[in-house]
Parts: sequence; C-alpha cells; structure tokens
Amino acid sequence: MDLATDVAGFYDDPLGYVLYVFPWGEGPLEHHEGPDDWQREELDALGAHVRSGSDLSFRDAVASGHGIGKSAITAWIIHWFTATRPHCAGVVTANTQAQLKSKTWRELAIWNERAMNKHWFEWSATRFSARASPATWGIDAIAWSEHNPEAFAGLHADDVLVIFDEASAVADSIWETTEGAMTTRGAFWLTFGNPTRNSGRFHRCFNADRKRWRTKSIDARTAKQTNKAELQQWVDAYGEDSDFVRIRVRGLFPKASSDQFISRGLVEDAARREHEPHIGEQRILSVDVARFGDNASVASIRQGLKLYPQIKWRGLDTMQVAARVVELIRKYAPAATFVDETGLGAGVVDRIRQLGYQVIGVNAGDKADDDKTYYNKRCEIWGRTREWLRTADIPDDTELIDDLAGPLYSFDNRQRFVLEKKEDMARRGLASPDCGDSLAISFAYNVGPVQYSQADLMPEEEASY
Repeated sequence: MDLATDVAGFYDDPLGYVLYVFPWGEGPLEHHEGPDDWQREELDALGAHVRSGSDLSFRDAVASGHGIGKSAITAWIIHWFTATRPHCAGVVTANTQAQLKSKTWRELAIWNERAMNKHWFEWSATRFSARASPATWGIDAIAWSEHNPEAFAGLHADDVLVIFDEASAVADSIWETTEGAMTTRGAFWLTFGNPTRNSGRFHRCFNADRKRWRTKSIDARTAKQTNKAELQQWVDAYGEDSDFVRIRVRGLFPKASSDQFISRGLVEDAARREHEPHIGEQRILSVDVARFGDNASVASIRQGLKLYPQIKWRGLDTMQVAARVVELIRKYAPAATFVDETGLGAGVVDRIRQLGYQVIGVNAGDKADDDKTYYNKRCEIWGRTREWLRTADIPDDTELIDDLAGPLYSFDNRQRFVLEKKEDMARRGLASPDCGDSLAISFAYNVGPVQYSQADLMPEEEASY
C-alpha cells in the first residue's frame, strides 16, 4: 500500500497515526519509544469516540501540572486531523499570543518536519494547511480577543477541530462562541491547561458541565519527561496540598479560598500571638508613601518576629513625610530603612538622602529575586510577608488585618504568582492596602545582623496623624 492509503486507515486511530508517521527511536526521537502513557490514553479516547459513531461532539478537558507534553499532543492531533479529513476546518488558540506562537504553534512546525508525510502540508505563522487545497483544507492559529469573539464563529466544514491551550485564561466569551461550532457532527473540542482559576469555563468543565466533557487531571510527577527533582523541590517548599503544588504539580484546581493571597485566619492568628524580640535582632524601618486622596503614609518598625504598632500620617507632603522618617531613624537606629520610591515616594527617598541619612528605595514593579515564582517585586515581598506571618506577632489593628487579607492573586502565563492590582481592589470596594504594603516593604532585601545594646529602647507607640 502507498502512504496515502496507509494514512487513510488511521481515520479513527490517532494513536496508530502518531506511531506510524513519526520516526520514533531515530534522530531527535532516538530515546523515545512513543507517546507517554497519558498521551496514549488521550489519543485512544479520541479514536474510540470516532469508532463509536456518536453524533455528539467530542469534548475533552485536561488539567495538569507543568511540563507533561501538552504542546506535543496538540501538534499530533492537529497533524492527524488534517491528514485524515479532507477539507477540514479548525482553530487553535492559547492564553496569550506569545504562548500560541512561540510554544503551541511552533511545536506543530517541529513535529511536521519530523513527519514522513510533511510534504503534504504548508505551515505558516497563522495556518497549517494541505497543499492540495490550502484555502479550504486546514487549521488556523488565532490569538483570541474578548472584543472579537466572532473570529471563532463560522467554522463551516464536515469536520471541525477546536483546541484551547492554557484554557483557564481563555475568556468565557470565546468559549460561548465556540459552542456554535460544536453543532457540526464530527466536531472535536479539546482543552488543555494548568488549573489556575477557581472560576471560568475551564473550571466548569470539571464541575457544573462535567457531564458534557471527558475530563482528566494529570499529576506532573507521573509524566515521563518532567523534571522530578524540581517538582519535589516545589512540594518540599510549599507542601503537598498547597495551591502552588496543586496547580503546578498535581493538576488540581485551587482550594475554594485560594484566591486570597494571605488568609484572614493567618493574619488573625498573628494578631493574637505575643513575641518579645531578643537583643541583637534586626530592627527594620519601612515606609509606604501615600499617593493620593484618603491614603495614608504608613511607617512600620519590625524587629525579628514582632511588628510594633504602625505609625500613620495623613495629609503630609513629601518633605514632611521625609522629616518624620528621619525622626524615626534617629530615635530607633534601624539596621536598614526601606521606603517605597514609586510615585511620590521618590521625592521622600531623595530628601532623606539630602539630609544625610541612609535609605534604600524599593520599587514594587522591579523584577523579583525569585522571578520563577513571583511576577514582580511587590508580589515577592508579600509572599515573604505571608511566610513570616506564620510565626509572627502583629498589632491587633483592624486596618492592618484588613489590608493583609485584602489582595487576591492569580497566575501569569509562566505560572508565577501575580498580586491583585490596587486599582482592581478599589473596584471591589477595598481601600489601598497601605498598612499591608508598609509591612511588606520591610522584606524587600536581606539585612545583615546588627548588635543593639541593652540600653536601646524598644519602639513605643507613636501618634498617628
């Protein structure tokens, strides 16, 4: 039999197709015998649906940890579908244009180069098509836009394929528009992604809509190609049932309360705790500078596991705030003084230096030291604050407690923590977390040990203005 006849025989056997057209055990695939076990199961399920003759669309949702080979199986399915279904149509999208182009669609180019029937196809940055009829036979890569969901409508063909990569972040409006394409008999809708959100249509596939979807959660530790040592480091650092590990490793959705970056229970426990600093423990002064309106400039003095009552100033200009900070430096001799230097804070930092005092400016938008975990410096210092709160002693201050428990979080396309913006908090009716930011700034950088004498007084409560 010739190649075309062989390939036609894989119409209802995507796993057989993948094993046949790619050179397993040779060249770049020298150390690979074929798809991973979970990939084989997915391909088998897809083939079984075709063989069943069902009139219903095939809907498959896979939630997984990191690095299991989602882009590879996406490429295989596109290749199989295009090779075995003349004049098919389809759309592939991802959470971002960068993900779509540099990972999902690039992976298709790599696997097409390996295929024995690669001469059948044309690959471009936006379309994968059959050379026999490129205008009417192929799959498109489309970066979704919430303002243009119509791009996902109008898939008119006897065979339709839709794939969402990193599906948690694809807008609900795109899902709703895609529903219309699923009325075609022989339509296939596959969604892959890390389960980053406890809401949205990808989450519904595993919950409210689970009767309409075939669903599977895959622990990254069970996949052959993942870095097991790195995964274990995450488990050791964050805990088996932490949301970080649930999402990045276990392929499970966050727990119900996981959108809160710091739980109120953690903060309230810290407010009930008592701790007396030891002589020699570092004393850190940190200041969040008010930007506008009712916001307060807040100074925090943290020593070891103890945060002293915060000092809050309202209605002061930058020169006045700088003068107050200098008073605190002279009075308490901190090992380091950190001041938020974004916006008006830059003027405060400059003025303190003009007065001859050492101060370290902190820019919340800077790159995090641990930029594999945190989106930026602001999120990182809040993460350090969260860990510190587990054993810390903080004042029983309603403003502080509300601020620390206020911000929500999400993950970016690199699965790094992203702290909710203050503008988004305001839209939810929450105040700017000035008190929380003031404490978090104290964790901006590591500070060397400083010895205090027994005569040094511990900070006493300052007046707030």
